[in-house]
Amino acid sequence: MLPTVSRTRSSSSTSRPNSTFPQYLRRIVKWQQMDIEYTFWQMLHLCTAPKVVYQHTKYHKQTKNQWARDDPAFVVICILLLAVATVAYCAAYDHSAAHAVFVVISVLISHFLLAGVFVATCCWFLTNTYLREEAPNSHVVEQRVEWLYAFDVHCNSFFPMFVMLYVIHYFLSPLLVAHGFIPALLSNLLFMVAASYYHYLNFLGYDVLPFLERTTFFLYPIGVVIVLSPILILCGFNPSRYFMSIYFGHRL
Repeated sequence: MLPTVSRTRSSSSTSRPNSTFPQYLRRIVKWQQMDIEYTFWQMLHLCTAPKVVYQHTKYHKQTKNQWARDDPAFVVICILLLAVATVAYCAAYDHSAAHAVFVVISVLISHFLLAGVFVATCCWFLTNTYLREEAPNSHVVEQRVEWLYAFDVHCNSFFPMFVMLYVIHYFLSPLLVAHGFIPALLSNLLFMVAASYYHYLNFLGYDVLPFLERTTFFLYPIGVVIVLSPILILCGFNPSRYFMSIYFGHRL
């Protein structure tokens, strides 16, 4: 009887994300059910004290019995802030309203949604396939990383990067897109810090899960970024000019 009970509990545990996701999508259009104040609290602490945010993730697991957020407010606000930032770039560097609309839509779809789904899916597959601890016996309920939680981790990591590469970068862009060694140096340093902090938050998001091991794997990309940055600087590569030229090449 014991193995049968274990399989039943495991099945109900793994089916929970499937039943939660439609409810999550329905709440996107219901502002009254979103905790906006708590979302801004999370955004602030992700930039200043990210470990506090993931400590609250543990409390969420204890009270809601799931690691992922059941409130889409974080995603909605990220999308709105990204749209506002993109409009600001278009106002400064674009001259066509039609092209500006295209830029806003393409940035929202590619930079946030598609990139987020891709990264979350890769991390979800990687953690569940290679980083989960082996259950000590067959009677222990199997725990798996929820896909929605993997997307939450990406969104958490994305927000500070958004602040650095969309907001701070916007005010520094007249300097960063200029020709010369100093603009390339500053641009590479800004991108290096943003990318490193993104991967650090990614590590924190998965390190908090007690059933995962070897989560330091998520810190390895930081080493790659630190090694590549001096090489790109010496080569004269300016990431600001490169990415800005994709959408506003005619104005640079």
